[in-house]
Amino acid sequence: MGILDFLSGQFVDVIAWTDDTRDTMVWRFERYGHEIKYGAKLTVREGQAAVFVHEGQLADVFGPGLYKLETNNMPIMTTLQSWPYGFQSPFKSEIYFVSTTRFTDQKWGTKNPITMRDPEFGPVRVRAFGTYALRVTDPGAFIKEIVGTDGEFTTDEVSNQIRNVVVQEVSRVLASSKTPVLDMAANTQEFGKLVASAIEPTIKAYGLAIPEFYIENVSLPEDVERMLDKRTSMGIVGDLGKFQQYSAAEAMTTAAANPGAAGSAMGTMLGLGLGGAAGPWGQAPQPQAAAAPPPPPPAAEPVWHVAVGGQTTGPFGRADLERMARDGSLTRASQVWTPGQDGWKAASDTALASVLAQVPPPPPG
Repeated sequence: MGILDFLSGQFVDVIAWTDDTRDTMVWRFERYGHEIKYGAKLTVREGQAAVFVHEGQLADVFGPGLYKLETNNMPIMTTLQSWPYGFQSPFKSEIYFVSTTRFTDQKWGTKNPITMRDPEFGPVRVRAFGTYALRVTDPGAFIKEIVGTDGEFTTDEVSNQIRNVVVQEVSRVLASSKTPVLDMAANTQEFGKLVASAIEPTIKAYGLAIPEFYIENVSLPEDVERMLDKRTSMGIVGDLGKFQQYSAAEAMTTAAANPGAAGSAMGTMLGLGLGGAAGPWGQAPQPQAAAAPPPPPPAAEPVWHVAVGGQTTGPFGRADLERMARDGSLTRASQVWTPGQDGWKAASDTALASVLAQVPPPPPG
């Protein structure tokens, strides 16, 4: 390798930056000890800016475009380095590429509740959160005020500072708005504009701007939200008396459709204090007493068998036996038997004695 090739290899002649991340705001072009060749090409893409720093002092800032680094387009660098007319030697300088695109979906939120005075609920504590978009508008000021000598600066390194500024102004705007808590959801857009306007001077001093700012939600503590839910439920119910009457009527309708649930429905009515209350359609019907059970069925009539001439006749019912007693075919001495009786017996010794008693004795001869 010749001396000229060695010297030319020590000088940077192409300067550019391509970024495939979504959070890098500043990237320092590393020269690795190489000087920059006079007349080198500088490529600054859309959404970028290139900042030259000479011995700690901010020099020239280049917007999007293709540049040939010469004294005529680096006036500040020429002055700082005291380059003579016709200077064409290599030079040393730090080069920082700054992304000027929007960094979206940057989140903010209140760490502690904001105490404010609500015209309806009195003193309340609220929390708020949302998102914003961030972009660099003054690369030189951003390098001086925030980045310093950081070779790779990301959104995470500035988000905490921006968040503190945002939360401070959100607290002030909400506390001084005198807007009822229940109406804040309808005014978040207006609040967002007020906050963005309030933080603009501070953010601008950093070389930044917030083109988009959103308040996504303003929330109450969980205990207050639960009480608010109860209050909303009461508002939906309206007149509690009428609501109880309606509930009692519904319970009676359910009981009529399902007799087995009558006791449960009655318990519901008593729980509402409406066991005998008059409903909107008059006196509530009283529960009816249960109907008396039907009498037991009559016992089966016993049947009898009568021995006549050594033969068994029957069976005979009571009506048949009464007829036989009247015509004389059944007498007190007749042998009779009925199921369950122990053998044959004279009719006078059995339950048929009552049948025979109704028959008059034979007339005297």
